[in-house]
Amino acid sequence: MQDGQFMVVGGGLVGASIAYGAARRGVQVVLLDQGDVAHRASRGNFGLVWVQSKGDKLPRYAQWSRDAAKLWPKLAEELLESTGVDTALQQPGGFWIGFSEQEIQERQALLERIDRTVGGIPFEMLDHSALKQRLPGIGPKVAGGSYCKLDGHANPLMLMHALHAGLLRCGAQVVSGVDVVTIKAGPYGFEAIAKQGGRWRAGRLALAAGLGNFELAKQIGLHAPVLPNRGQVLITERLKPFLPYPTNKARQTNEGTVQLGYSVEDVGLDDGTTASAIEWIAKRGVETFPALSRARLVRAWGALRVMTPDGLPIYQESSAYPGSFVATSHSGVSLAATHAFEVGPWMAGLAQAPQGLDAFKGERFLDTTRSFSHAH
Repeated sequence: MQDGQFMVVGGGLVGASIAYGAARRGVQVVLLDQGDVAHRASRGNFGLVWVQSKGDKLPRYAQWSRDAAKLWPKLAEELLESTGVDTALQQPGGFWIGFSEQEIQERQALLERIDRTVGGIPFEMLDHSALKQRLPGIGPKVAGGSYCKLDGHANPLMLMHALHAGLLRCGAQVVSGVDVVTIKAGPYGFEAIAKQGGRWRAGRLALAAGLGNFELAKQIGLHAPVLPNRGQVLITERLKPFLPYPTNKARQTNEGTVQLGYSVEDVGLDDGTTASAIEWIAKRGVETFPALSRARLVRAWGALRVMTPDGLPIYQESSAYPGSFVATSHSGVSLAATHAFEVGPWMAGLAQAPQGLDAFKGERFLDTTRSFSHAH
C-alpha cells in the first residue's frame, strides 16, 4: 500500500498535465499509468494547439480553448527550463483549408457565430489568391480558407516526455504498468486497485484514464460516456521547410517531416490501419499541397481518440464522493496548459473550480431532450 495526497489514474496527456499541475505546486502526487499497452490517444494526436471553430455549440469551450492557447507558451517555457525537453511549440497562427465555395461559406458563418457569442477569437477569410500568398504551395483545387492568429502546434510525444520528466523533478511518484480496475472510497480517502493486485491510497482522486473512465467513473457516482474513435495518420520523410503554418490538412513538424491526417472511424478498439484510409489521406494531402506527391511516406499508424457524444470534455467532481473527479478530453495537446495550470490545482484542492466548468458535467448526456454529435 502506497499513499499520497493526490492520485491521478491515467498517464496520458490529460492525466499527466493534471498531475503536473498539482505537483508543481508542491502536492504529493501519485500517477498511475497503464503504460505503453494503453490505447494512448497521444500516439495519434495531430499536435495542433487549435482555437478557431471550437465552441460553436458551447461558448464556454471556445473560451476554454482560447485561454489554453494563450497559456501554452508559459507551459512550454517552464517545461524546457525544468526538464530540458523542448515541446516544439510554435504559434504563428493556423489555416483551415476548404475545397469548395460552399465549405468556405459555411466556415465563415461558423466563425462569425463564435465571434458574436464569445469574442476575442480573431479570424480572417481568404479566397484562393489571398491564401496562396500566405501558403504558396497550395494546389489549384483549394478554394480558400480561414486563418486564426491564436493557433499553432507542438510535438505530442515530446510534450508527454516533458510532463513525465517534470513530474519526477517535482517529486511525484509515477508508477507504470498499472491497470486500475477498482476504485474504493473510505475514511482514508480513495483507494485504487490494479488488475495486477497493487493498491494505492490518496486523499483526493482524479480519473483521467481515457477510455477506462467509462467504467471507473461509475464507481464514484459520475457519468463519463466515452467511446473510441479511430484516426489514422501518415508521416513523410524529412523535407526542406515549405509549410511555415499548421493547417487542418497537414503540418510540417520541427523535424521536417510532414504529418497528414486524419480519418474519423467508429471501429471499436481497433487501432490498426487500412489501405483505403491511407490512400484517402494521402490523396487529400497531395491535393492540398501538390509538392507532397514527390515525398515518400515513411510511417502510417492508427490511434483511438477518447470521444464523448458531443466531442467536448468532461470535468466534474463527484457529489457522492467529494474529493474525487473525472477528466476526459480528446484535445490533450490543445488544452494541456489549462489542464496543468487550472484543472490540476482545482482537483488537488488548491483552488476553486475554474469559472463556468459546470458546462462540462457528464450529466448533460442524460438529458433526453438534447441530441449530440462529434462536431464541435
